[in-house]
Amino acid sequence: MRMYQVDAFADRLFAGNPAAVLVLDDWLPDDLMLAITQENNLAETAFAKPRTDGAWDLRWFAPAHEVDFCGHATLATAHVLFTQYGALATLVFHTRVGELRVSKGDGGYRLDIPRLPPEPVDTLPPELAGIFAAPPVRIFRNFENIFVDLGSADAVRDLMPDLTAIAGLGPVGLVVTGQEAEGARADFVSRYFAPGAGIPEDPVTGSIHATLVPYWAAKLGRDRLMAYQASRRGGWLDCELTADRVFLNGHAVTYMEATLSLPDATSRAI
Repeated sequence: MRMYQVDAFADRLFAGNPAAVLVLDDWLPDDLMLAITQENNLAETAFAKPRTDGAWDLRWFAPAHEVDFCGHATLATAHVLFTQYGALATLVFHTRVGELRVSKGDGGYRLDIPRLPPEPVDTLPPELAGIFAAPPVRIFRNFENIFVDLGSADAVRDLMPDLTAIAGLGPVGLVVTGQEAEGARADFVSRYFAPGAGIPEDPVTGSIHATLVPYWAAKLGRDRLMAYQASRRGGWLDCELTADRVFLNGHAVTYMEATLSLPDATSRAI
């Protein structure tokens, strides 16, 4: 069984966010897909299966459980299908959050994800009480994460996260964000922590921008934004907002192609 490891939202190796990708002709048992993910020890492993209509079914697993939404592993999967399986047209993926699309252009890939408007929250969850040096500028959420605007990019970069406290949120992740200084390349920066899902800090997270982009577009008065995720590896996302979608432009690079030796060969990779 073939598996690929791809650095997504990166134009060079050892940057962006690594994801593993397996292209299957049928699903493996869920416990086996989770075991593969845990063995990979990456934030996400993606499993893709072709549909009869030419589209793809796509599932993502984190080390702790199957996840509802993952942008970087979607981009990594599209990269594998374009570079290794001869895909030519826009790829359509059927997922837990609906249809996602990835198209290929001269400047990289264009990822089409749903717009998830920020839902205002009055106070921090009790698990997060006292973990920030100053009161947040704004607190909001979507169906899977809590978002905290710390007011500045420097505050985001300087944050020393209390991962034990954040893990108390369970599968819910914490996103911190802040506006970049005037004249900088990025309009806003962010970091993402999901220790309850087995992800202490995610290097570059496409899915959180489904909510970050609408938030910052409203705050800055522009629908085209440049984002930077300020993890150790770091990654750039060129973002565009429409009425119901968010578009993320980025690159991907293949790091590894591997052969897996699995105890159960009831399903095989294409």
